Order: sequence, then C-alpha cells, then structure tokens
Amino acid sequence: MPYPQVAIVGRPNVGKSSLFNWLIGDRISIVDSVAGVTRDRITYLLDHEGRTFELVDTGGIGIVDRDDLSEHIENQIQIALESAAVVLFVVDAREGVMPLDEEVARRLRTLSVPVICVVNKADTEHEARFANDFYRFGWDIVIVSALQKRGRSALMVAIENGLQASGFGLQESKADSSPEARSPKSEAFRPMRIAIVGRRNVGKSTFINTLTNEERVIASPIPGTTRDSIDVRFELDGKTFIAIDTPGFRKRKSVKDDLDFYSSTRAERSIRMADVVLMFFDCSSQIGKVDKQLVGYIEKHAKPCIFVVNKWDLMTEHMLTERWADYLHETFATMWYVPIIFITGLTGKNSKRLINHAQMLYTQSRTRVSTATLNKLVAAALEYNPPPLYYHRKPKIYYVTQTDVQPPEIVLMCNNPDMFAADYRRYLTSVLRDELDFGEVPLRLVFKKRDSGTGDDAE
Repeated sequence: MPYPQVAIVGRPNVGKSSLFNWLIGDRISIVDSVAGVTRDRITYLLDHEGRTFELVDTGGIGIVDRDDLSEHIENQIQIALESAAVVLFVVDAREGVMPLDEEVARRLRTLSVPVICVVNKADTEHEARFANDFYRFGWDIVIVSALQKRGRSALMVAIENGLQASGFGLQESKADSSPEARSPKSEAFRPMRIAIVGRRNVGKSTFINTLTNEERVIASPIPGTTRDSIDVRFELDGKTFIAIDTPGFRKRKSVKDDLDFYSSTRAERSIRMADVVLMFFDCSSQIGKVDKQLVGYIEKHAKPCIFVVNKWDLMTEHMLTERWADYLHETFATMWYVPIIFITGLTGKNSKRLINHAQMLYTQSRTRVSTATLNKLVAAALEYNPPPLYYHRKPKIYYVTQTDVQPPEIVLMCNNPDMFAADYRRYLTSVLRDELDFGEVPLRLVFKKRDSGTGDDAE
C-alpha cells in the first residue's frame, strides 16, 4: 500500500527545502539563496511515532527558471498536489503576505485535501507576531523556524490531524507494531538502493522515468537539469526498489558555483549509500575524464557496479557490443569483473534485465562463506601455486575467515603481510572469485599478522 504523501509547496525562497531538511533531520534537498534551486520532487519516507508518510519537497510556484524549465517544474508541482493527502503551504513571516502567496492560496483552495499554512522564518518573537496576517487565507496556521528549529512538534501534530482527516488514521499504520514493520530505515524493511550515475546528458533521468512509467524527474537535453540526488521508489515483479537519480558529474575545474559543488557532493554521497551503482555511458561519445573520475570513486568505495551503455538505438553504423565491451575493459582494466549491459533508456529495452542483474550483484555482495570453506579453498590455492620466498623466509597463511559483507571482506591471518606481493594477492583474489559467489563484485582481502595483530594491509 502506498504511503500517504505530505507535499510542501509555496512561492520561491520561503524556506521549503530548509523545512524539508529540518523535518527529516538530514540535508537531502539543496538549500541556497538562489531562487529556483529545487526543480524535481524530492521525497523522503518519514517515520514519526508509528506513522510513516512520504514528505515531498517541490520547486517554487511561479518561478521563472533560468534554463527555461518552468513548465517542467510546474508539472512536477502539479503531480505533487494531485498525489498529496496533506499540503503544507509555506510562507515567509518576515516578508508577510505577498501577491504570489495570494495566487498560491487561490490555487490550493481548489484542492479537496487538508491545507496547513506553515509560517516559516519566525526566528524571533517579533517576527512571529506577524504570523496572524496569514489567517486571511482561511486555514489553520503553524508558526515555525526551520533555522532555529522551533515549532516542529506543533507542525507534526497538525500533519497527523491532517492525515487522519484525509482518511489515513493512525490505527492503520499500527497493524504491525514491531519496530521492524514500522521503520523505513530498518534492514528488514529497506529496499535495495540503486544509484544511477554518469556525466551530464547520458540519459539517467530518462531511464528513471521509463522505469516508473511516469515523469518522475525532469528529463531535458539541457546540461545540469538534475541538481539534487532524487530517491525514486518503484516496483518490479512485486519487489520494491529505490533508484537514485544523481546530477551529472562535471570536471572539477568546471565546478563554478555552490550549486555545482552541492550537486557533485550529493551524487558522491549517493554512490556511498548505494547497494549497487549503475555507471551510465553514452554509446555515441568517447569515454572521458569525468567517466574515469566517477569509476575511480566507485572503485575506491568498493561498490558493486554495472557499466551501462545507453542510447544503443542511436548507433547509425553497425557496432558490435564486443567492441564497446573491449573498450570499457581496456579503459578500466582494474574493473575487469564489472558486468556490461547495453540498453535504450528511452524505450526501456533491456531495463528489466539490468535491474535483475543488479539484484544478482546485491546478493553476491551480501554473501557469507563459512570459515571451513574458505580455509579449504585457500589451502588448495597455496598448494597449487605457493607464494615465493621472502628473504629466504616462507610466507604462511594460518587461517582464513570472512569478517564483513558489502563488500565481502576476507581476512587472512599470516606470519607477515609484507611477504605477499601484489601479484600473489591478485592470484588469491582470482581464486576466490572463480570458486565462490563473488564473481562480479568488489572483494576485499585483508592480510593480518597473527601474533601481534599489526601489519594490516587491505586491497
């Protein structure tokens, strides 16, 4: 059953994104003094005292976008309003009632769901006194300060009352009162998270919209359309996933302002938080410095990854997939184990296959192998191909065990980590990949000295 949505709307620069971040307790939406930063719908599942609902941040109503995306932004706002169970109409206590507030209020009066007038930026008692002016709109008001973190409890009570008035009673969400059933952050509840990354205009947002069968995010040929990392929930074959649409990466020297910096930072965080990363390439373009920078970041954080060659339908000349696959493997030699899938994001060709393969990687990354199996396998590898002597001393591995998943971490207790050269470590890694279910995911080998516990050396 879909969660009820609480949409945050209002004119530009009244603090909608600040309010969104404050309520969820994290910096999800980009906050900047520049009007029109938020373009897409930013969503977050918020769990509050047994109630789970989806909080939705939106762009400013009436914004004139500098990239001529106003119509797309307006469409995203309208979708949010049509889907909302409760609307938070945010206004600015400092500026008072503005003409655009009146226009927004007229639009909201056509809705059949509860509207709460949230008077933000009431940072002082003096500013809070002006909040009464907003009663003219005819709705209950809640006075808050996202900056000073004042008024959250009153606002949450108002949201709860609004949800009950819309038919989402509290008792419905308490059918299963266990914490695992209630919390969207619990491991049992959490869907698999798939980060979709790549440089600008490789078709990430188009792919998201095809997956969800709706205009969930703004897709445009204008570079830099996506600014935030956007979590999009979708279902496939009865399973729920979260696809994270990320801003297109740029060369570091091309990051010119705060928005570019925030966008890049959010995209990098999305990679770190993801279970699987889909690294998108445009088949009509050569691999560039930005692509290499991104793949390096994915490798550094040991994330399961699929190289996705998009827009395959645009190839005007016959080009074998093997040629592109060889191109990728030659460019990213240390990521030779990463699978490659060719798709057409606009039509959805091979999209289901891509998500199914991502599930396989997720399973691989969470696989645990018994200590007995590991010791037997490594012992056979040592016997078949013993490590060379190190200054007339014989390298020894006493026992092996798996200590972690995501990525799988294998600890090898030995007499001296320095005795195992890089090429021999690669040999052992290959053996483990070939014989265990780790064939397509990063695998971390950690050599530890048995007697003192020092000399840790991971790769």
